[in-house]
Amino acid sequence: MIKFSDEQLKQVQELVARYPEGKQKSALIPLLHMAQDTRGGWLSAETMDEVASLLQLEPIEVYEVATFYSMFNLQPVGKHVFEVCQTGPCMLNGSDRIIAHIKKRLGIGVSETTPDGLFTLKTVECLGACGYAPMMQYGITYREHLTEEKVDAIIEECKRDNHG
Repeated sequence: MIKFSDEQLKQVQELVARYPEGKQKSALIPLLHMAQDTRGGWLSAETMDEVASLLQLEPIEVYEVATFYSMFNLQPVGKHVFEVCQTGPCMLNGSDRIIAHIKKRLGIGVSETTPDGLFTLKTVECLGACGYAPMMQYGITYREHLTEEKVDAIIEECKRDNHG
């Protein structure tokens, strides 16, 4: 079983200490982020079980949260994850066209990763930037008013960052 390092366990204790006694479940989302960030960008069942154990929760309580939020990946992902919004305002402004372009350009489908491990494409529900549609989240950055040309430039930027 994969275990958290001593340094990570110290961070877990600091997270849990932020919340009142008996409310350790409040640390679940920050702990899932930490686990995902330190485990290759995704959460395996084994990792989620370990989080449950650390917070004294039932594993199903962790699975419910991890499967609800699109920010958690339940399978391995590429170095660059493109999360394209597909709700109403983005769809009305062409997100379907953007998704189709990314699929064609990278040769992958939604929830797939390129063979070189560089890119993963995800579709997500509202990211709260309806006025900038169509848009996607890439890492912690929103990329807005997307066009096929802007997507191509983002892909090239990611390739350069990976090789340089």
